[in-house]
Amino acid sequence: MATHRAVTRPASLYALAGIRIVNGATGLLAPDLLIRRLDPDREPLSPAAVYAFRLFGIRTVLLGLDLLTNRDERLREDLREGVLIHGSDTATAAMLGLHGRLPPRTAVLTTLISATNTVLAAFSLANSPKGKRT
Repeated sequence: MATHRAVTRPASLYALAGIRIVNGATGLLAPDLLIRRLDPDREPLSPAAVYAFRLFGIRTVLLGLDLLTNRDERLREDLREGVLIHGSDTATAAMLGLHGRLPPRTAVLTTLISATNTVLAAFSLANSPKGKRT
């Protein structure tokens, strides 16, 4: 019987994985909840928005699961990609707000959520040094 050493991962990694899994599952299973937060006055909901939330929902769930299952250099690669992914999300949310494409409150909220994810990914990467088993 093979035994595995306990894996120590920073709390920030678990927080980011949880956020990804919850948000991804919501996008996949209940995209209308997220769409109404971004575009509350649109009826009926845009089919393109439903498609996009489901498309990115499954991606986001899988990215969250990767953080919980991958190890060593593969996990570090996931975290490096996460900084880029969440940084891009942050910039997009901020630009939508600055250009008036989202209501100000929604723009601030989505920018802060994405920025938090960026910080969690960067912090997790910084706390899983090369050569250390994670």
